[in-house]
Amino acid sequence: MLSCSGEYMLARISRAYLQLLGYNAWDVYLNSSDSFCTPQITQDYVVFNIPLSGCGTVRQQKNNTIIYSNIIKTSASGYIITRKRNFQFHIICEMNENTIVETMFVAQNSVDITERQRGNYNVTLSFYESSSFYYQVYGSPYYVSLSQDLYLQATLHSSDPNLVLFLDTCVASPYANDFTTLTYDLIKNGCVRDSTYRKLWSPMNNQVRFMFNSFKFLYQHNEVYLQCKLVVCRAYDTSSRCYQGCLVRKKRDADELQGKVDVVVGPVQLQKEVNEDRKQELVKSVNLEKGEALSPLTVTTVLLAAMVFVLSGVLLNSKLRRRNDHQV
Repeated sequence: MLSCSGEYMLARISRAYLQLLGYNAWDVYLNSSDSFCTPQITQDYVVFNIPLSGCGTVRQQKNNTIIYSNIIKTSASGYIITRKRNFQFHIICEMNENTIVETMFVAQNSVDITERQRGNYNVTLSFYESSSFYYQVYGSPYYVSLSQDLYLQATLHSSDPNLVLFLDTCVASPYANDFTTLTYDLIKNGCVRDSTYRKLWSPMNNQVRFMFNSFKFLYQHNEVYLQCKLVVCRAYDTSSRCYQGCLVRKKRDADELQGKVDVVVGPVQLQKEVNEDRKQELVKSVNLEKGEALSPLTVTTVLLAAMVFVLSGVLLNSKLRRRNDHQV
């Protein structure tokens, strides 16, 4: 049983099947002296975790296909003769850039088993806080301000060091599952379309770094999603898509369509205006503590009423004094 990824070829051989052939779990091995290449033996299986580079793995190139192969062998027993089947497990992973075709067969006498599966390269796309790319942004959504510098890194996860990653297209949309109705191109077919887009230097061939300034769609929500198409190529293969750069007129053959990995990241959401929020909170707190503020007309009316009240009291007091003096 075989399972292939962009990092390893995982082969599992049934211990019961080995016993039927006259072998035990410790009779199978890879043609490598590295201790890392020894299998893990479980209760039911012998498990080989074979890297794409190392442990005797052979790498071949055929057109746009990268082929990885290895052989799991059985050790012979006996001094001169043996009555056991001496067979080999041939493991082959055919990887057409982003498509992985897996095969596994046992070749000896009349035993012939073939298994085929399909998979994809594992590519991740992440935001980072600055151009140093030390701190990855894990929160979702990622809250930003308009025209803020955004830093992204795409990473190909593979144990094969002879692969490179290329950013072909990156398109933005206000919708997570719709990149056709309303879109904005940052880069298309390797050609830069946004004036703020910048390709940044990366220390690794399996990484692509770039930046652009944040924006929003008119009359739409503040959320922005990105869908990026990346291409996996053989390193130093100048005829591959990764070394062609900007293609003004794009070819539409089958191999090129298969050579892309789609990655979606987002949403990026605009922050509210902090100053406006603080003003509103300040007004609310003042109203709660001191009540509604008095207008200038209200203050003038109150002062005039107070003056009339005081003058009325003075006149009344003077009139009472005169009456008392007259009575005496």
